[in-house]
Amino acid sequence: MILSMTGYAVQTRDLGRVALHLELRSVNSRYLDLAFRINDDLRQAEPILREAITGKLSRGKVECRFNLQTKDSAPRELAMNAVLLGQLKNAQLAIQAELPQAAPLSVAEVLRWPGMLADDSPTFDALQPEIVRLVAAALDELVATRRREGEKLAEMIRGRIAHMRGLVARVQPRVPALVAEYQEKLATRLRDAAATLDDDRIRLEVGLFAQRVDVAEELPRLSTHPDEVDRILKTGGASGKRLDFLMQELNREANTLGSKAMAADMTAIAVELKLAIEQMREQVQNIE
Repeated sequence: MILSMTGYAVQTRDLGRVALHLELRSVNSRYLDLAFRINDDLRQAEPILREAITGKLSRGKVECRFNLQTKDSAPRELAMNAVLLGQLKNAQLAIQAELPQAAPLSVAEVLRWPGMLADDSPTFDALQPEIVRLVAAALDELVATRRREGEKLAEMIRGRIAHMRGLVARVQPRVPALVAEYQEKLATRLRDAAATLDDDRIRLEVGLFAQRVDVAEELPRLSTHPDEVDRILKTGGASGKRLDFLMQELNREANTLGSKAMAADMTAIAVELKLAIEQMREQVQNIE
């Protein structure tokens, strides 16, 4: 399948008191360009994200926003540090033995003591399996959106290719007719300019004209290059660079055809060919 480089995905995992939120956006780029915006709590997840993305995508500018959201409304479990509490208790008894007038610690002071209450937020190691699953799901969603967009691009390119084939088919029978028309006009001019007709001179001039308007090389290429575009679209995969090269070749042949056009209808066809190629080239820039 043909993949576009434009896509979007968002995945959220509710883990009780916290939630993982991952957002992926991708646009066209010459290479694979990754940008990360990750909460400090999840900074260790960047290698996981980078490895997963490079394993799935080959081109595009991908922006990753990953954060850990804490839900204040979720109930918290208060777990006291029993060892520290015992140490505080022994320290208070020792102080009061030396200083009987010293005021005892209040409950609030004990709870605020550094390290007394354990943090019930999950550690990164505990979150890692869920992070791996979340990243995989987000990438699957991103690839699916890029695939749907790629199908639309491929359909548009096929339509332009069919239009090009019709234009080329109109050019092919016109070349012999143009040479014949020129031969008749040249013969008429020479008859008017000279008392006797020099057949060799007419044949020479017609031969030179035929060389100038000879599109024997351009027309086959304007037929075979579209065939190659069709083949690439059917094969799929990362094909944007190959398609872009073919668009350059098609544009070169269309320019040459336009320069050799000796009639208004051929010039119009060459212009229409260039327009169709440019429309395809704009879309090819978005293909992976």
